[in-house]
Amino acid sequence: MSERGMDWEKVYGDLRKLNWFILLTLGIISYFLMRHSFTTGIILGGLIIIANFHVFQHTIRRAFSAECAMKTTKKSVIAKFYLRLLGLGIIMYILITRGWVDPVGLTIGLSTVVISIVSFGIKRALKTRTGEVV
Repeated sequence: MSERGMDWEKVYGDLRKLNWFILLTLGIISYFLMRHSFTTGIILGGLIIIANFHVFQHTIRRAFSAECAMKTTKKSVIAKFYLRLLGLGIIMYILITRGWVDPVGLTIGLSTVVISIVSFGIKRALKTRTGEVV
């Protein structure tokens, strides 16, 4: 990979830190400004989506690694994706129907990874535009 190319280990490490920072920030702000169920929704939603992101990237890396490329089929990657999606749906259904979390708070928490990726992309774009070595 070129000197300016992206090293996935570094990118993933930066995204992980950003995920936790954003979740902590949202949780603290919500703790002081919102109801308990809203804050719980943000925190649980963030934890769920961060765990999902970790498992997803692990599945994709294994599927495309040299040693697993022959063993892993496209169908197994897709099946794991849908099983994980089903699991997320069941967890969210239970959290919302039992009244443990506010649905809007859960949605905001589930947006943690998206906010991190967008923030990371904007930061990288600004660095590239200003000519900094990324």
